[in-house]
Amino acid sequence: MFGKKNRKPLGLYIHIPFCKSKCDYCDFCSFVPNNKGVVEHYTDALILQMEDWSSRCRNYTIDSVYIGGGTPTYLDIKRISRIIDAIYANFKVDKYAEFTVECNPATADLDYLKKLRRLGANRLSIGCQSAQAGELKALGRIHTYEQFVKCYNDAREAGFDNISVDLMYGIPEQTEQSFIETLTAITSLGPEHISLYALKIEESTPFAAMRDKLALPGEEAEFSMYTHAVDYLAARGYERYEISNFCRDGAASLHNLKYWHCDDYLGLGAGAHSYFEDERFSTTRVVRDYIDGLEIIGTDINIVATSEKIDSEECMEEYVMLGMRLAEGIVIEDFERRFNTSFAEKYGARLDEFVDDGFVEKDERGYRFTSMGMFVSNYILSSVLDLGE
Repeated sequence: MFGKKNRKPLGLYIHIPFCKSKCDYCDFCSFVPNNKGVVEHYTDALILQMEDWSSRCRNYTIDSVYIGGGTPTYLDIKRISRIIDAIYANFKVDKYAEFTVECNPATADLDYLKKLRRLGANRLSIGCQSAQAGELKALGRIHTYEQFVKCYNDAREAGFDNISVDLMYGIPEQTEQSFIETLTAITSLGPEHISLYALKIEESTPFAAMRDKLALPGEEAEFSMYTHAVDYLAARGYERYEISNFCRDGAASLHNLKYWHCDDYLGLGAGAHSYFEDERFSTTRVVRDYIDGLEIIGTDINIVATSEKIDSEECMEEYVMLGMRLAEGIVIEDFERRFNTSFAEKYGARLDEFVDDGFVEKDERGYRFTSMGMFVSNYILSSVLDLGE
């Protein structure tokens, strides 16, 4: 079915939009299904979409798979097995591919994780967010910290030797001391990877409606939490390789690096985004439309929500915006080889202003954010890219 030579690497993202309960801060494409029928039909539609894309990806090798959500482990093992089998049936997956599945601690036991590992998943991303009971309750999480620890230990017993843990800072009821306690608890377990995100209040969420009632840390406290985390994790062997991501022993997320390097990736499922052959597109977030558009022959429902061809100017801006998130920053030689454009003429002068202010470092290799610059990166990049337009 698949040719053997000259295949290009491709990341594959699979979106599972179902959750046992939706957290109050979440604006991802996710919901609590009102019946099992929609889960079964969604699984069928997802497999049909894989079959539709199989021939277009004939010249690609999948070197990273990421099943995210929602909560992928909301699916019973039979359904997630069907999805994983379909991935291998419709795409050429490299035998050394990184294969990540997101997991909520309340939705996966030891037996489930053993079966997931046997199906080919080799990396688990567990959503913890906090080790504090009050903070988990404030976020609307359905698990306790004790459930997280059990899930983590079960994952180790199941054979996962590459585990990522998601944490948050700037959340309701959180103090600098409670955040330090969370960091201490998580690092004592020794996961290979930690993702650390600041809470962002999205307008479409319940948190937005109750914003004035939330006991949120101030901006100075958030900055202190972030800078403390960087130093604390570094002292324990965790390298910050991207603004929000830390790893030990080179265990960076290969799939997420595709996003930051502007490499090709294909997203399948409701609400999934893709960057494929210089085109950026997304699938409808309306699950019913997604299912009908794939299952009903002759339907006029278009499951593509957005689509645009990316020109060279936009490619350069995205490359700078995403590349500067990485600790290595922008390597000038790589940029100029890729775009045949002088980086100094395009963006250098504006970035130099932030070098003088201590937010950006510059050497003969390129530009990168300082720790202080990473915390205010959105402002800096907005300024730099506005000048580059």
